[in-house]
Amino acid sequence: MELEKIRNLSDEELAHQEKTAAEQLFRLRFQVALQPNEGVRKLQLLRKEIAQIKTVARERALGIRGAATDGPAEAKKGAL
Repeated sequence: MELEKIRNLSDEELAHQEKTAAEQLFRLRFQVALQPNEGVRKLQLLRKEIAQIKTVARERALGIRGAATDGPAEAKKGAL
């Protein structure tokens, strides 16, 4: 999932996506252990996606970046 799509998720969707990715990572680790040459790239991508999701969630918790509704589209509506 792209970072921009992750930023546009609501807090609930973000938590759900993190949980889903963590479950996929858990299952994929077993597959890689049984067949080391398959799924290594997918493992790397899942770890990256989880890190991005956690980063966005932490930014919102610290108030560095707003929630999904505080994006540029909302700013344009307010300016009109």
